[in-house]
Amino acid sequence: MSNLSAILGLDHVVIAVHDLNRSIADYRALGFTVQPGGQHPGRTSHNALIVFDDGAYIEIIAWQAPAPEERWWRLLQDHGEGLVDFALLPLETTAAIAAARARGLADLIGPVDGGRVRPDGQVLQWRSARQTRHDLPFLCGDVTPRHLRVPEGEMRSHPNGVRGFSTLQIAVLDLANSVDRYGALLGPVTTITSRHTEPDGDVVQAGFVLRSTAYTLAAPQAGSSANSPLRMHLTTRGEGLRHIRLVGPAGAPSRTLDSTLTHGAAIDLA
Repeated sequence: MSNLSAILGLDHVVIAVHDLNRSIADYRALGFTVQPGGQHPGRTSHNALIVFDDGAYIEIIAWQAPAPEERWWRLLQDHGEGLVDFALLPLETTAAIAAARARGLADLIGPVDGGRVRPDGQVLQWRSARQTRHDLPFLCGDVTPRHLRVPEGEMRSHPNGVRGFSTLQIAVLDLANSVDRYGALLGPVTTITSRHTEPDGDVVQAGFVLRSTAYTLAAPQAGSSANSPLRMHLTTRGEGLRHIRLVGPAGAPSRTLDSTLTHGAAIDLA
């Protein structure tokens, strides 16, 4: 298979919010450098970006009019602000889709053309591919040069000293099935299965590392309480991104960011 089928690593994490300007102010109060991103043509959404050293970023997205056809908007309306998705960066979207389908991942939808108009009028374009299930991320590959979509330079430096992503935790219903699906999306990945206990319920996990970011798939242990935090998350928000850990300043103690200021996103610094 061509090298064009490669997945290069984490592209971005998506946080859905009600009010973009308020969210920008709150994330700046947490010490992040936030760049307004612009409008999505053909949609009612606009966004802002928090970009880290390696080019992976947080997208904060809000809507200026209802968008019931969009899953992220429906999650926001039904279950409130917070993490709604994440994307991986393919070297070339069409080739990555073909490779994943050849490995048995039949439910990829794409490539789908997308884009954004920045506040300065610059138009940028990408191609994406999505799943019918949301245990997996979507793919987002650039058509226009990546630096147009992802700011460089001082925008990647943050007063709070955060340098990038450490770990993403993804809630899944069936661990073995999701491990197989990730293998089909990415090619062979090394998984490590472990077990630990959350309040009121057991959790089974599998993990892998892609570039510098660790990914943990977390599923409820059979027989765990229906009221366990993970089962409740799956019941309300469904499968998908649940928690992120960012790399903070060297030597600083670990801490959890105020969920009021993160607008419902579960974010730790470590």
